[in-house]
Amino acid sequence: MTGRIGHVVVAAALGAAVLTGCATAEGAGGTGRATPDARAIPFDLYTHCGIDEALVGSTYFEAVTPLSDGSGNPPAGWGNPTQRGTMTVTSESAAVFTDDAGHEVHFRARPGASAPKRVCA
Repeated sequence: MTGRIGHVVVAAALGAAVLTGCATAEGAGGTGRATPDARAIPFDLYTHCGIDEALVGSTYFEAVTPLSDGSGNPPAGWGNPTQRGTMTVTSESAAVFTDDAGHEVHFRARPGASAPKRVCA
């Protein structure tokens, strides 16, 4: 039974994790902290307003180098409104998004953040 509950908690956390700086997250699960066995998890990165922030569990991470087309959209070659890939939380303060298209975005935690930096329209 514990394994099944764990899968439900992980599924709920992943569902909340697709939300980023363009939305708020109600009830985001998890801690966003790496464990010694940190691993990549499936992740839908919200890209609609560019790549700037990601909510992983209950931790907001900001892109070390934000990406956009200059008009607040994702750059060419990125999905819109999301890009499917994996997120790996490598420490309490760092995460990396990668996907099959070869994209790699490094994120750093925003300590104490309880809301996105901005809400996109």
